[in-house]
Amino acid sequence: MEFGPRRASASTLAPDMDKQGSRPTWGRQIEFTLAGIGSAVGLGNIWRFPYLCFRSGGGAFLVPYLLMLVVLGIPLLHMELTVGQYTKRGPVHALAQFCPLLKGVGIASVAISFIMCTYYNVVITWALYYLFNSFQEPLPWESCNNTWNTANCTDHATNGSYSSMASKEFFKYKMLQQTVGVEEVGVIRWELFLILVLAWILIYLCIFKGTKSTGKVVYFTALLPYVILIALLINNVQLPGAMQGINFFIVPVWEKLLSVEVWVNAAAQIFNSIGIGFGSLMAMASYNSFNNNIIKDTLTIAIVNSLTSILSGFVIFSAFGYMSHLQGVQVPQLAVDGPALVYVIYPQAFAGMPLPQLWAVLFFCMLLFLGIDSEFAMVEVMVTSLLDQSNQYLLKFFKRKELLVLAVCGIACLLGIPNVTQAGIYVFQLMDHYTAIVSIMFLAFFEVIGICWLYGVGRLSDNLEEMTGKRPNIFFRLCWQIVAPFLVTVILIFSIIQFKPARYESYVFPPWAQGLGWVIAMASIIWIPLATVHTLWLLPGSFVQKLKLSITPNALNEMSKMPYYERGGSAQYPPAVAVISTTINLQDKLPN
Repeated sequence: MEFGPRRASASTLAPDMDKQGSRPTWGRQIEFTLAGIGSAVGLGNIWRFPYLCFRSGGGAFLVPYLLMLVVLGIPLLHMELTVGQYTKRGPVHALAQFCPLLKGVGIASVAISFIMCTYYNVVITWALYYLFNSFQEPLPWESCNNTWNTANCTDHATNGSYSSMASKEFFKYKMLQQTVGVEEVGVIRWELFLILVLAWILIYLCIFKGTKSTGKVVYFTALLPYVILIALLINNVQLPGAMQGINFFIVPVWEKLLSVEVWVNAAAQIFNSIGIGFGSLMAMASYNSFNNNIIKDTLTIAIVNSLTSILSGFVIFSAFGYMSHLQGVQVPQLAVDGPALVYVIYPQAFAGMPLPQLWAVLFFCMLLFLGIDSEFAMVEVMVTSLLDQSNQYLLKFFKRKELLVLAVCGIACLLGIPNVTQAGIYVFQLMDHYTAIVSIMFLAFFEVIGICWLYGVGRLSDNLEEMTGKRPNIFFRLCWQIVAPFLVTVILIFSIIQFKPARYESYVFPPWAQGLGWVIAMASIIWIPLATVHTLWLLPGSFVQKLKLSITPNALNEMSKMPYYERGGSAQYPPAVAVISTTINLQDKLPN
């Protein structure tokens, strides 16, 4: 299903950047691969994947998960890397060139990445807080003999209840000092604020030199977590009850596969884990050499990402087995969720292990590095897009790229302050629910429709052939043409049908907070219809002519290069409201 002329050659899309000067590239191609792995592999691999496995019957979840990796994750990652590398642009300009009608998808991906980076860094802040406290002996969450503990505190959970565990009270009353709801903001947690500033300093140091700094950092941040994961796994499998947890992870409960929700969750996890729609990998691919072997990077990033999730599953479920052994309950009776998994259950498990300080330090170092990789990838989307849009103006104003990066990090840090108030956990949960769950589904749907159908699989195949000398095989073309659009549409529909208002544990956000959540979601989604209207307003001709041009690759760029009178302009009327000339057919001047 393709609309408009089929071929869009490199001469009309990619080389625009050459007229402005050569775009920097990765020093070595392995640096992009590691950066891509670091961007895709994040905290979701550590807590969301095990949580979905736990909720979906353990090993039964692996069946749809691996199937969705093959038919959804790998093809769409290949698509995004192709677009980024071919256009040599971030998501805003890349998607505007491919499909002017949906240029807002690129703007929305930048918006959603920036919104997410303002609150995602609080997870790194928490990891740093726990890391600093992991050097104490005994660990501060190990017992109830602390000033912040309540009379109901217990050193171990009973009957699967974590409400009064020592580790839960450390998280809730010591670190967060949380209030009873988002209505009661409380005061800024100055300890967390200072650590948040430190976290942003680390992010800045990772990316301030562009590919020069990022390419060196990823050798460390992308590889070290695997060393730590393997060390944790070796330790965990020796704990009593560990095999009970591992068996739950790998042995399927087959009846769970009859649930549509399990299949939708598997597809959504692949989608969110790899980062389709966020623009991060597209932006990083724009710094590749034009003839880079994309399929090799695609397979490496996607497969390593999923293997990391599975490795994390073994690590986490072996800890589940150990906890169930301590409590005398079955693994399915444990009560787990995202934050509790990382900051309550696992810290409590450390308390009973040999050398608890060592394992705590290693674990929170791993969380730190996983979070940093994903965070600086989201910030890089904003920086890349700003430079693509107004390179000369911005560099004239900021003098150096490093100062622009500093400004972006500084603004994001200020916007993240509500997350380190006493009501910060509620702010975090609200933003994450309406951004990572609601916004990304709409964004991904329009991106897939825009590239796979409106731009067309034929053009995308041509672009790939120009770069690598080979056209994609029939599997990729079928996935782009039929499978991916269908699955993304199904995920969007079920996300809408099964949508539930945001909540945190037993706390349900009030209506005004839910409304604010929708405002946060619309802050990214709104750019799609606005940009569509703007494109149709700029293009000349009748509505049908405008619509035809709006799905013509590079139409806006070609129109801007034409003489004023050829765009329908005159001395009396500006181009935006001028009537298209009856003697000039703009379509003939666009690439076929």
